[in-house]
Amino acid sequence: MTRALTSFTRKLRRSSAQRAARSLLFSARGYTKMNLPIERRPSERPRAMRARLAPSVASTAIAFPRHRYTQAELADAAQRVLPEGMLRDGALQRFFARVGVEQRCLALPAERYGSLHGLKERNDAWLEVAMELAEEVVQRALDEAGLQASDVSMLATTTVTGIAVPSIDARLMNRLPFDPSLKRLPLFGLGCLGGAAGLARVAEYLRAYPEEAAMLVSVELCSLTFQLDDISVANLVSTGLFGDGAAAVLLVGAHHPLADRAPRPTVLASRSAFFPDTERVMGWDVVDAGFKVVLSPDVPKVVAAHVRPAMDGFLAEYGLSRRDVERWVMHPGGPKVIDALEQSLELAPDALEPTRRSLAEVGNLSSASVLCLLDEHRRAAPAPGAHGVLMAMGPAFCAEMVLLRW
Repeated sequence: MTRALTSFTRKLRRSSAQRAARSLLFSARGYTKMNLPIERRPSERPRAMRARLAPSVASTAIAFPRHRYTQAELADAAQRVLPEGMLRDGALQRFFARVGVEQRCLALPAERYGSLHGLKERNDAWLEVAMELAEEVVQRALDEAGLQASDVSMLATTTVTGIAVPSIDARLMNRLPFDPSLKRLPLFGLGCLGGAAGLARVAEYLRAYPEEAAMLVSVELCSLTFQLDDISVANLVSTGLFGDGAAAVLLVGAHHPLADRAPRPTVLASRSAFFPDTERVMGWDVVDAGFKVVLSPDVPKVVAAHVRPAMDGFLAEYGLSRRDVERWVMHPGGPKVIDALEQSLELAPDALEPTRRSLAEVGNLSSASVLCLLDEHRRAAPAPGAHGVLMAMGPAFCAEMVLLRW
């Protein structure tokens, strides 16, 4: 009995000592009893480390379908394919004139859209054109950087206007000589957010593998989602607002041989921001005819209410404010959304001029738009050390912010 009691006492002491040691270890590491970090904000040391490992943009490329039309031509074409009696007396033309778009490119000739029926027919057309554009932007980005497809270790793709299984990235491997060990990341469902979120995810990969090169490809053919029998305001506005196009961004890690080439933007950090209870603000309803747009008139209000605090918190984490940002690479969600961004962030009148011009020249390209704008800002060659913020918003409703430095 005495031996058993002595053994139990020893075990109890060891257990107490182990608990005390674990408690001391967690306290030394800055952890609570729940093993959660006490302080979320990064310290100066991790912040400096992130800067040293920041991936850089080696090249960008954009491409558009060959069918280009003015907004007036598209309004007339849409009127011809709508059922008899719908939206007469110039109503459709007025919708198209209000969205800030002057011209756009379409995946198909305008006269083809009246004969598209069902998801299969639309998706077949999407896949054919999407692969052509994806291959084009990948090859052009590689050529500009002086790399081969086999030099790329990771390929991410993003789209929301069509479905492919195998995915676009897998099909690209049969068209271009990528290494069979290529890591692939197909993204779907992010909508207009996809370009910014994809850029952030690729940059995070390169922080872990700083000797490698990685690529993001966006292909969006929004015109193929036009619903002939839907005369809702959301469908009419989106039909007048969205265009078709593709973009690619090639990034290299901080230890890659191309990393020292200047000037080029580096990706310092990123932040995701989710706004609760906004699920029906934007997205798709999948119907027999294809993708039916969900687009609430409250989008500008949501932007005005949520973006500024999210942006200020993100910048403050890295010792910056909006005054320190020289380049605003902002998704052209539409004239009212651009106005809401400009007003809520208190930007200079010309800060979003490239965004407005992109909307006018090619329309809203969903996830590809912000990457097309990155291409423009990159080629403008900002002064070394200049900070920029790339941002897009999309379904959920949410935002993705990427901090850049030239």
